[in-house]
Amino acid sequence: MGLGSIIFLIIAGLALWVCADFMLGRKKHLANANTNVLPVRESNLEIFTKGPELFDNLFSEIKKAKQHIHILFYIVQDDKISQEFLSILKEKAQAGVEVRLLVDWVGSGLKRKTIQSLKDAGVEFAYSQTPKFPFLFYSSQVRNHRKISVIDGRIAYLGGFNIGKEYFNQDPKLSPWRDYHLKMTGEGVMDLQREFLKDWRAAAKVNLLQDKAYFPPLEKGPFSHKLIPTEGILLEELFSDLISQAQKSIFIGTPYFIPSKRVFDLLRNAIKRGVSVTVLVPFTADHVLVKEASLPYLRTLLTDGADVYQYLKGFYHAKIVLIDDKVCDVGTANFDKRSMFLNYELNCLIYDPDFIKKIKHILTEDILNSQKANLQDFNRVNPLLSIKETAARTISYFL
Repeated sequence: MGLGSIIFLIIAGLALWVCADFMLGRKKHLANANTNVLPVRESNLEIFTKGPELFDNLFSEIKKAKQHIHILFYIVQDDKISQEFLSILKEKAQAGVEVRLLVDWVGSGLKRKTIQSLKDAGVEFAYSQTPKFPFLFYSSQVRNHRKISVIDGRIAYLGGFNIGKEYFNQDPKLSPWRDYHLKMTGEGVMDLQREFLKDWRAAAKVNLLQDKAYFPPLEKGPFSHKLIPTEGILLEELFSDLISQAQKSIFIGTPYFIPSKRVFDLLRNAIKRGVSVTVLVPFTADHVLVKEASLPYLRTLLTDGADVYQYLKGFYHAKIVLIDDKVCDVGTANFDKRSMFLNYELNCLIYDPDFIKKIKHILTEDILNSQKANLQDFNRVNPLLSIKETAARTISYFL
């Protein structure tokens, strides 16, 4: 047997293993995924769109914590900008406050030395979604993309920001960073606390869900909302339901527009029945191939009559779906296949008309800082672009 034949057999064997691993891993994932539906809550909500303002607020609340601090981010970088955040956590732990930090195994950039310094200070640390046997490839693709901060069980945050220099507008290519992040007080905080503790139980193998100390009495707030935790299932259904109920308008803001066939077909059908569809995406991409993966979908929507805008004033990382100005989805999930079928995500459906008015003002500002696209923008002949689009289409599930 020649060298070429041996190489071919090795590649074929690896391909078969990856396919089998993925299919069986997916089957197990779906069998164990949480599909609980949370109730409508009433809380006070505040929205942040700029990293420095969000982190000033978050860090201030963390410094005032008296009992426990629970933090989950997809990314915590190990850079100078992140050191203030990590230093605050260490100081609070040394002062006797319970501090738990959960980060995604792939997303986190923390060095071992940094993690050890956190532990030495009394911070409880765990990685979320570490690869597991027997489905190593599949489990390595399932990421915890949630961002949750809960302070004393009374104040909570969720949304699109992570911890690192780019989120503080310190990355020359991607600054200023545009994102949407919610601050919550009121009865909805109990659901965010519960979701964090579920993820902590899975990662740290410690169950704190029955401890009443983490669930203080909470009053209702003025804004109706519902938290939607998803685990590689339910998100496609959520987006499908929102699009199907639209009668007048659909607004989608996302850094990665790579929808499933079901969701994309529903969007096209919405346009056919007279619904106005607007999509806002970044002009500048932050990852390889994500922009190329979105182009075929955006071309089709433009042909169908949708409006597509490309954000020009920095990098647009927000995740939002607004239906008929009546229900608004803000959270951690991108409008892509990875969020729909692989990631652990956390979204918030908001029903309050006054809060939706605030969001509408933000969207209007973001549209003014964008350029309306046309087919010519996406149809320029470019052999390299064609190759990239083909590659992106092949691996779009994992982008």
